[in-house]
Amino acid sequence: MAIISSAQAAEQETPATHEAVGAPGGEAHHEGVFPPFQTENFAPQLVWLVLIFGFLYILMSRLALPRVGGIIENREKKIAADLDASRELQAKAQAAAAANDENLRLRREEAQAIGREAQQKIADEASARRARAEADAAEKIRAAEARIASAKSSALANVEEIALDAAASIVEKLTGAPADRGALAAEYKSVN
Repeated sequence: MAIISSAQAAEQETPATHEAVGAPGGEAHHEGVFPPFQTENFAPQLVWLVLIFGFLYILMSRLALPRVGGIIENREKKIAADLDASRELQAKAQAAAAANDENLRLRREEAQAIGREAQQKIADEASARRARAEADAAEKIRAAEARIASAKSSALANVEEIALDAAASIVEKLTGAPADRGALAAEYKSVN
């Protein structure tokens, strides 16, 4: 029985201890309101709120905000300087592109002038070669015509001899007597 009575005694002491300590399961815990919402605690809570807010305000305004403001100002200055530098570089790049375009235009005109000059030079050389070839051909033609005229006159001179020989032999065959070459030559000259 002693064991049962001590268990009963422990059971009777336990709720009292729980209420005193405020452990869960006790009735005192369910009876009270949440301490920050109790009206008798409002004044001290407001005082602590003002003190902590004031301390944080002073801390932020004196330490953190000037640093953040300085960082933002430095970033703005750096961004503005970078923008100015980029505008300057862009202007330089545009000027360099314009100079490059002008240089290309001049080089293109120079190349076209060189091409026209080379074309004119080739045309002049071809024209000179053609003139020399034509002069050579004309000289050869004159020489050939002279040879032809010489051969013609020589052939014509021989033709007269051949014609006289042929006529003399025809007359001789027809008549049976030798032909007079002087009479035949006079007759040939009178016909031509």
